[in-house]
Amino acid sequence: MSGAPFRLAPLDAAHNRATFNSGSEPLNRYFREQVTQDVRRRVAACFVALAEGQRIAGYYTLASTSLLLTDLPASAGKKLPRYPTVPAVRIGRLAIDQAFKGQGLGGALLADALERATRSEIAAYAVVVDAKDEVAAAFYQHHGFIALPDSSLTLFLPLVTVQPSRNSP
Repeated sequence: MSGAPFRLAPLDAAHNRATFNSGSEPLNRYFREQVTQDVRRRVAACFVALAEGQRIAGYYTLASTSLLLTDLPASAGKKLPRYPTVPAVRIGRLAIDQAFKGQGLGGALLADALERATRSEIAAYAVVVDAKDEVAAAFYQHHGFIALPDSSLTLFLPLVTVQPSRNSP
């Protein structure tokens, strides 16, 4: 996001999370009270979009996960090895502070998460999200995610469909 009004960085202790307000109390509470524990325990990585110095405009988390092969649409599953599960990366949470909504930051954070997943040296078949509601599911579908057949709020995007950034080495 060089040249943009936001700078992306891993969350660290210097970032003030107290004033962040996405309008969703569960997302705010997680960000204020639990994310640092998850990062310290290595169960999630958190990345923040910073505006004007150090103000947090948005955040997302990534973690490793897996998908049951049988949960995938048949068209996707038939192209994969017959292992019971396939490796994936989960976007656990993605939130934008209300003061920064409507500026395309959600899409930019999603693009950054997808780029990080494709650059990883650890294999993953897809990125997975559990949308909190139909509006969130529509956001992900707009960006190419596919709902799992038996769970319309759990969506995935095969990483082979993600175009590498021109800024990648």
